[in-house]
Amino acid sequence: MKIRSFYGSIAILSLAALAACSRTAGTSASIPHLEKQGTATRLVVDGKPFLMLAGELRNSSGSNLDFVKPMWPQLAAMHLNTVLTPAYWELLEPKEGQFDFSLVDGAIQGAQSSHLRLVFLWFGSWKNGVSSYLPEWVKADQNRFPRVQNKDGKGIETLSTLSTANRDADARAFAALMRHIKQVDTRHTVVMMQVENEVGVLGDSRDRNEAADKAFAEAVPKELMDYICSHKDILHPDLAKAWEAAGSKESGTWEQVFGKSTYTDEIFMAWNYASYVGHVAAAGKAEYPLPMYVNTWCSMPAPDRPPGTYPSGGPEPQVGNIWHVGAPAIDVRGPDLYSPNQPDWIKWYRANDKENPLFIPETDGTRGAYHVFYAVGQHDAMGFTPFAIDEFGFSSAAGTRPDPADLPIARSYATLAQLAPTILEYQGKGKMAGVVVSADDPPQKVALGDYLLEVSYARSRMPPAPPAPGVAPPPPPAPAGALFISVGPDEYIAAGSGPVSVTFSPSPNTPGPPTAGIVYTEEGSFANGRWVPGRRLNGDENGQGKFLRLSGGAIHNGLIQKVKLYRYR
Repeated sequence: MKIRSFYGSIAILSLAALAACSRTAGTSASIPHLEKQGTATRLVVDGKPFLMLAGELRNSSGSNLDFVKPMWPQLAAMHLNTVLTPAYWELLEPKEGQFDFSLVDGAIQGAQSSHLRLVFLWFGSWKNGVSSYLPEWVKADQNRFPRVQNKDGKGIETLSTLSTANRDADARAFAALMRHIKQVDTRHTVVMMQVENEVGVLGDSRDRNEAADKAFAEAVPKELMDYICSHKDILHPDLAKAWEAAGSKESGTWEQVFGKSTYTDEIFMAWNYASYVGHVAAAGKAEYPLPMYVNTWCSMPAPDRPPGTYPSGGPEPQVGNIWHVGAPAIDVRGPDLYSPNQPDWIKWYRANDKENPLFIPETDGTRGAYHVFYAVGQHDAMGFTPFAIDEFGFSSAAGTRPDPADLPIARSYATLAQLAPTILEYQGKGKMAGVVVSADDPPQKVALGDYLLEVSYARSRMPPAPPAPGVAPPPPPAPAGALFISVGPDEYIAAGSGPVSVTFSPSPNTPGPPTAGIVYTEEGSFANGRWVPGRRLNGDENGQGKFLRLSGGAIHNGLIQKVKLYRYR
């Protein structure tokens, strides 16, 4: 039996009508899936590659249909094409075996009304490492659904991975969700699924309840040992070092194989979380095999950051091999990134988890307007997602909200939406680059195509006026992000979020005259993937053929330019 509210029933009837229309219109039968192009992994929706320009709702926004209803057109006005919203186990299965899908149906209908795609975040066993979205019938029965126990012998509000009752209850609910989505979402509104949220043990390096202690004293599973022994060349350096320091054994307990350390605890927990989450994902995929990912509470390894200060066992790069083996149903491990030096974090994440595609499921929205150009251009990100997108630009003091289309992230997304067909065409081919530059940074050198690009923050030619007496000086200008695509032997497309200046020089290994000049730069836009030229820029606008400049400011933020080069002596 399924419990549904009156409004939920209406939503399902509406979805059924929409589904009938889509079948009549001949919607592609291919469900969303992932495919490789060169070194990139792309999401394919209705038979076409799809770049997710996404935003995630705040954690509890999706728990009420009336609350979220007015947001859909606002989100579309921000040039999003995808919204991430939670699906809450506590509201989906308020009584065991009885499901209420009204919130799921309402989200699908709301997204469809504004021509948006959806990613559901399964807030099942864990959210931010804690079990806060459990149904009451799970929360209140610790005998049946055991918790993590820490080194002080105390239970914490986190379900234990060492419980088949916990795992199977979650998997049944998630499978029911996927079965329902398959039934109602014939228009492929839902394009991916997040399974759990930032999993891992907080406050200790591992679970220490009776079942966990018993498993920790047992042998490392054979499938994991077989992988480690046969994939020595791609093991994370920390994993390889721990294994080799303990004697490179082919079998043994966790401490015998990896040594006695908090890192061994993290490896142990990674195996158990991966096995649990992988089981849940597999149960869902058996019903409807959408691409599925997990998100990572990122923490760069440091002596003062032991596991437990961040979720121990979560899908961090240093245990990425463990997750690869333990959760084959998971397609992507995505980093949640809130650091101002996001390029450094992306480089670290990519360098330490090379086989994992890049999808950024959570990030800081304030900086997202420029970071997105780096993630997409430099690392072929399949998607980018500022968190709490429904609250962007809202001023509680003034009680007003600016035009959604004028927000910095909206302007960046508008630019990338135009460029998306070209970006997707060149992903994985080594033809794109991205940078983030600030006013205090030295120029960055980027090798792309047959030229070296020297990219710097474009400073105003006029010195800033001194502040009035008693008035604080203005804050430093925001950094700028830029993306470059080599679309021909001497031709580039450039776009960005702020004032960027670029000079060009021939790559050392390419034959020809030693100096690069600019034939022209041209403003323009893309309409349905076709370049529509605007002003031809020469003379003062490109330094007499010496540089390309992407302008900043409220009006020009996000301009797209094409530059044609030549070489001379």
